[in-house]
Amino acid sequence: NCKPGKVRPMVEKFVAMAGMMEKAGQPKMRIMTDFAGDRYWTIVAEFEVESLDAFEKMMSGQGPQMDAETMKEMDELMKDYHDLVDRGRREIYKLHN
Repeated sequence: NCKPGKVRPMVEKFVAMAGMMEKAGQPKMRIMTDFAGDRYWTIVAEFEVESLDAFEKMMSGQGPQMDAETMKEMDELMKDYHDLVDRGRREIYKLHN
């Protein structure tokens, strides 16, 4: 959840981050914002991965890596993002087709 008035700057950061990650060969990230809900100013970043193991590897920096220049861009992009955020959480779901 973002602080009031901070959704747009956070979405812009997430969209840019998603592009960097996808170029590095990581899973496509879908960014969604709330239309209605319990709390306003909610952003959801969604990844679809093949397995929980693949997700754990992605989150721990294993697998496709960004080059040093892209990592520097990512660090600059996400600098001070905590100023935009009120709180966050992670949820993991299993798909059943």
